Amino acid sequence: MEWIQALAPAGLVIWLSILILPWRPWSTRESLDSNTRDPGDLSDITVLIPARNEAGLIPRTLAALAGQGPGLKIIVVDDQSTDGTREVIEALALKNVSIIAGEPALPGWSGKLWALEQARRMADTDILLLLDADIELKPGMIATLRHKLAQDDLDLLSLMASLRMQSFWERLLIPAFIYFFKLLYPFSLSNRGHRLVAAAAGGCIMLKKTSLQGIGGFAAIRDALIDDCSLAMAFRRRGYRTWIGLTHDAVSLRAYDSLAGIWHMVTRTAFTQLRYSWLLLLLCIAIMTLACIVPIVNLVGADGVYRWITAATLLAMLAGYFPVVHYYRLGWHWTAGLPLAGIMYLLMTCHSALLHQIGAGTSWKGRTYHKTPASPEATNAEQ
Repeated sequence: MEWIQALAPAGLVIWLSILILPWRPWSTRESLDSNTRDPGDLSDITVLIPARNEAGLIPRTLAALAGQGPGLKIIVVDDQSTDGTREVIEALALKNVSIIAGEPALPGWSGKLWALEQARRMADTDILLLLDADIELKPGMIATLRHKLAQDDLDLLSLMASLRMQSFWERLLIPAFIYFFKLLYPFSLSNRGHRLVAAAAGGCIMLKKTSLQGIGGFAAIRDALIDDCSLAMAFRRRGYRTWIGLTHDAVSLRAYDSLAGIWHMVTRTAFTQLRYSWLLLLLCIAIMTLACIVPIVNLVGADGVYRWITAATLLAMLAGYFPVVHYYRLGWHWTAGLPLAGIMYLLMTCHSALLHQIGAGTSWKGRTYHKTPASPEATNAEQ
């Protein structure tokens, strides 16, 4: 136990460093909610929606889009669904909605990106909105996004959708998921154009069509599993401006009532996030052990000065996490779950690495993707 106590200062240094970093990765100041009551004409915008087996959720997504304003065009790619997604959309009989029967993904393409590429080729507007089939936009959100895009002279604007936080597992793990994402991809640095940080959230991305064409369309990232951040980086390499923020008004309808659902969501790309590097995985294990496991162990067993160091560590940890918990209007007591959430995400990351090692690949919506030697992000789809 004495050697664990001796590690206590390292955990304090980690959490204090996060608090005092000048770019404030814990902050929720990068935020954008709907502030437009009169959206005006939206005929310069086309919404691209890849939909694979989304019959249960896409009606709410489309209904919300129908109320955004006049002239909005919507292209839905039915990505070889087997649950009647196309029939459900057709039954809604909504105006300005075009449905494409998605073709099988070409070799080297991920399913979602190939679906988006098919939609891109049909779009004829200056602005495109990439929207997941399970994202509901509150009234005026599209006009707000367009205003932000023009006002800040952006080429790509992305919002981290408000994920559902109703079940126990959602409240424990989802805010922590967003918090850790902001630590890995500090929004402030990304928005300032830092050459090493380019962040985006794939559920809701507005971009200029000419800029997308400037990078070569979605073919530029066709094999990316983490397609949102890869798209942002591709834009930045061309000198384009990007912005990412949080929001309350782009709402994910996807439910994760069980731990298994969240576990699968994380494990499918966690090791990819580490660039399939075992060295980075070991570094991650070391940092998370010092930051989350050691303070919990010392909370019970430490004495003397180490007890005070542990208390300070936990206070710093909770202080940095509280803004995210508060932003999503959860009770302050949920901040106490961060150490457990951190440990669980570490286990998920290790499980993701194990799946990669045994060649299980990444499974999502009935497709499996395997890394190829050509690129850390390269994949082959098993149709």
